[in-house]
Amino acid sequence: MATYSYFWRVPRSEIFLQASLRQILTLEPWYHYIINILKKKTRGLNTVKQDRNVKKENWKKKPAAGKQGRSLDDKFEEWVGEETGKKAGKSSEQKTDQKEAWSRARKKDGKNTDQKSARDFACGKVEKFGKADGKSAQKSFGKSARKDTMNFGKKSEPKHGLGASPKSGKLQSAAEEKKAPKKKGLCPVAHRCGGCQYLDMPYAEQLQMKQSQMQKLLGNYCKVHGIKGMDDPFHYRNKVHAVFGYRKGEAISGVYEEKTHNIVPVETCMIEDQKADEIIGTIRGMLKSFKIRTYDEDTGYGLLRHVLVRRGFTSGQIMVVLVTASPVFPSKNNFVKALRQKHPEITTIVQNINNRGTSMVLGDKEHVLYGKGYIEDELCGCKFRISPKSFYQVNPVQTEYLYGKAIELAGLTGNERVLDAYCGIGTIGIIAASKAKEVIGVELNADAVRDAVQNAKCNDVKNIRFYCNDATEFMMQMAASGDTVDVVLMDPPRAGSTEAFIKAVAAVKAKTVIYVSCGPDTLARDLGVFKKIGYQPEGVWPVDMFPQTGHVETVVLLSHKKADSYIHIDVEFGEGEGKIPVDSIAKRAEAYKPKEKVTYKMIKEYIEAKYGFKVHTAYIAEVKRNLGLPMYDAPNAVEELKQPRKHPTPEKVEAIKDALRYFAVI
Repeated sequence: MATYSYFWRVPRSEIFLQASLRQILTLEPWYHYIINILKKKTRGLNTVKQDRNVKKENWKKKPAAGKQGRSLDDKFEEWVGEETGKKAGKSSEQKTDQKEAWSRARKKDGKNTDQKSARDFACGKVEKFGKADGKSAQKSFGKSARKDTMNFGKKSEPKHGLGASPKSGKLQSAAEEKKAPKKKGLCPVAHRCGGCQYLDMPYAEQLQMKQSQMQKLLGNYCKVHGIKGMDDPFHYRNKVHAVFGYRKGEAISGVYEEKTHNIVPVETCMIEDQKADEIIGTIRGMLKSFKIRTYDEDTGYGLLRHVLVRRGFTSGQIMVVLVTASPVFPSKNNFVKALRQKHPEITTIVQNINNRGTSMVLGDKEHVLYGKGYIEDELCGCKFRISPKSFYQVNPVQTEYLYGKAIELAGLTGNERVLDAYCGIGTIGIIAASKAKEVIGVELNADAVRDAVQNAKCNDVKNIRFYCNDATEFMMQMAASGDTVDVVLMDPPRAGSTEAFIKAVAAVKAKTVIYVSCGPDTLARDLGVFKKIGYQPEGVWPVDMFPQTGHVETVVLLSHKKADSYIHIDVEFGEGEGKIPVDSIAKRAEAYKPKEKVTYKMIKEYIEAKYGFKVHTAYIAEVKRNLGLPMYDAPNAVEELKQPRKHPTPEKVEAIKDALRYFAVI
């Protein structure tokens, strides 16, 4: 009963400030929601109360004389006494004098308007400019007071540092620092976003820096060709993602601050599609009128989490994905209708449900609210279907060059069997199919595989097959079955490929490998593995797929090594002059047959069969050590040293020596 009485003390308005009645009744159990509000309110009140108590105790606390000087109370009362000619006290006359002193203190500090600020102004600055000696304090008012400085004790000269003028060594006020001119960049939130590391760097310098980085990282493997830049390195991203939140009573949208989950509000972005930014801004403005609450990661309440916008480069089609924490979307039909009225260019709208407490943007379930649920675009003369979860390069201009270079380096003549690993929606494989005999695509994402199958049908490509499987497992299965391919096209994620996959490439006898990489570090790692198994990098072609950022896309051509020279020998077997008898070859082969490796297990089995007793491995190791034999075969050598060594009996020593003679070890 006590719990309910506490509950009803909470004003009803307090509850409805947090969420609308519709959200309380439809999205989450109302009692959990109320309990959470009460906890937050109680915790907040306790925190405020504790802070006030701490401040009160700290203000009352006076330092011991001779150590830290007098308290600010003493200094302030002395200052009030000098200003009014009377010592500060509690009588009405003295209180009036104190108020006048407060007023003068406030006038000297134009920004302070309350008594606490005036007191800080009158006494707080004493602490910044030296310590009182505990006996006497000199105070200067007048000109120095007009300059907002009050000195007690010894005169202190501040050292040059943060907030100080480098020439005069004087501290600059906060107002002067704010007035100081600051260099303006192209984006006001670039330092917080962290997405565009090179935004304020001239584009020519960006390309030069990336070229030198690729040369330093990959130059030891092969030649690094000149990087392919863009004519217009802005607003190239055709995929835009915005995270939504709530701040100061208003919905906000933007990006996560670098290495945090703090939302940085963003209206427009220098590398994102401008129409996509405009649509996101429209959605943000509609939330209040439709009473849609944004999702709160801390409490787990709210509806809208993210908005994803994808735009076709050649088709101009636009897909909007609304990521919600619940499948219940109040007034979704009216919301979609209003959004389409403001942006009739939208082709399809999809609701994606993500109720997991993870960093993943998209969930598993989707509902098509308008249109087909996907858009189509054209790349290298082929049409491709793009769904919300499909991987599709975000820079279509550079992608045209990237894939064109990959197909060119593959050197297809129409007779090759090609494997497209990590194929996504089948872009590279479908483009290569017209120049190859057969193409096999493998992709782990089931949605992407479905799109790939549809893309092949849409482009009337019949010599390609797609498999939904892990690329490494698929390659290992091909190698185990003895299957072969001529060319491997691989475009792995930023984490790179696996050693097992690379070794399987050699097992399927691929002559050429085209490695498309978005991670130069992992590319360098994988090239080292390729070289070990006989593949030589022939060249690296960098592509600036992501201008204004530190990322670089690369295409690498690898060819299987061939012998530098050949020696031709004709040998005839049989009986007669000039021929080598087969029997003599067999005898020589038997004579030069390598000896079987003698193991400890073989020695122990021989002794037990001949002498009828067992010997420990440590005994065999000791006999071998005494005979000066190599000890690399002793499995218990380390364990022997950790324990007191046991010595074999003379009988067992002779048995071990007999076994070593039998196996021709001695």
